[in-house]
Amino acid sequence: MSIPLPFSSDAEERPSSGAILNAIGHPVLALDSAGRVVFANGAARQELGERIVGQPLDAIFAEGAFEQIMRSGAGPLALVSARGGRYEARVGMAVAAGAVLSLTSSVGCGAATQAETDELTGLATRGGLHEELSRALLSSRGEGQGVAVHCLDLDRFKIINDTLGHEIGDRLIAKVASRLRAACRKGDCIARIGGDEFVVVQTGAGSAADAERLAKRLVDLVGRTYVLGGHTVNIAASVGVAVQEEGLSARDLMRDAELALHEAKRGGRGQFRLFETGMDASIRERRELEVDLRRALALRQFELHYQPFLELSGNKVTGFEALLRWDHPTRGRISPLSFIPLAEETGLIGKIGEWVLRTACTTAAGWPDPMTVAVNVSPVQFKDGTLVETVLSALAQSGLPAHRLEIEITESALLDETQSVLAALARLRDMGVRISMDDFGTGYSSLSYLQKFPFDKIKIDRSFIQGASENPESAAILKAIARLGSSLGMAITAEGVETAEQLERIRGEHCTHVQGYFTGRPMASASIGAFLDR
Repeated sequence: MSIPLPFSSDAEERPSSGAILNAIGHPVLALDSAGRVVFANGAARQELGERIVGQPLDAIFAEGAFEQIMRSGAGPLALVSARGGRYEARVGMAVAAGAVLSLTSSVGCGAATQAETDELTGLATRGGLHEELSRALLSSRGEGQGVAVHCLDLDRFKIINDTLGHEIGDRLIAKVASRLRAACRKGDCIARIGGDEFVVVQTGAGSAADAERLAKRLVDLVGRTYVLGGHTVNIAASVGVAVQEEGLSARDLMRDAELALHEAKRGGRGQFRLFETGMDASIRERRELEVDLRRALALRQFELHYQPFLELSGNKVTGFEALLRWDHPTRGRISPLSFIPLAEETGLIGKIGEWVLRTACTTAAGWPDPMTVAVNVSPVQFKDGTLVETVLSALAQSGLPAHRLEIEITESALLDETQSVLAALARLRDMGVRISMDDFGTGYSSLSYLQKFPFDKIKIDRSFIQGASENPESAAILKAIARLGSSLGMAITAEGVETAEQLERIRGEHCTHVQGYFTGRPMASASIGAFLDR
């Protein structure tokens, strides 16, 4: 890329181009057609001497020394040659290998090679980011001169990209980059290090409060509505922040910011988290649990327990819900609340869910007809597009009639990809499989989904059941949901019934089924026969 240097004829461009070259942390030399140095930036004068300008290149480097310096990995050295009255800058990154890169300006991060600049946004890439961060840490001295790193990840970007197309996705990324520039100060470095991943190096951060203020601004600006190609697009940003401390390297700050980002995303997304001591221990624990989870799947360490649900009209058990259990050989029993979210994050839930479905169908095939088995399905299982085929295979392999299988989903399964999920549910219904919505009443749009799909059953969340005796609001919600389901012709299951008083209240509220410790605890499949006999 041609760049007007400080000594070129373009006088009005001299200050900006000189600043660019002097900002580079490695030596830059400009040569005339005779191979004589006519310009040296600050790094070159420091490394090679203040009197280097005017000397021929052969006088500076002994024969073969230049190639030896480049091969040794001592650092890049840029050579600038004259062409047609202008100067073209080239950065020799590895002369022995013949790699030559053009010099360009990196928006927000001083000067960087073209290979270190993102084409779509003009921001620095990972290589330019680390160089700038290291430079910022070295130059941060005195009060109010600290450095903070903000790692930012867009929430739901993949959905936008998949549904509206990559052109809209690219325009969205460019708009996000523009908003990041608007949120940051001139001296801050902004980089794009992945598809929807950005990093901001905040200079002059005198305290954690300064870093928090910028993080809030980033979350706010990125989260505002976008209008792209006639589409209204809403996304959010999760931000992890790490503030410079004594002895921390650039690598340390990046690692801490990434750990904080992970915690921000776990906390619900669309928010920021400041790095805290102990987050690294939490991540190590998570990685160890992931390894154990993969081992448990391979070694079949999982087990299904079955909790009965009681039909109130005849006081009889009409089926069981399959509940996943994991007894770790050293950790003991691990709660599904701990390992199911991890399985969803890592993609293991697909294989685990398939095992649960096949095992539950095989077990239920031995129960008296028409007793049913209910299986919870994760939102992730809908996304790979194979759930319907897996259900078909499990039913065929087990011999269980479709009407004796009940698929339970939560509202979260419908949030991101509603149309595709509804299409899959419709196919399952056409096969004869029953569909129920679990934890009804806890989501913000549960009622709207009752309009979009005719569920066979809704399960009222246990929080309303257990709070109804003391909380008038919970009692009113319980009554309203039960009557709504009844008017729509849906079965209503009250979850979490643990006392005789709760059972009697449920009987008077038009619920059709109950499930809870009072009517039957989860049990191993071998205990079901004796339970039914009682």
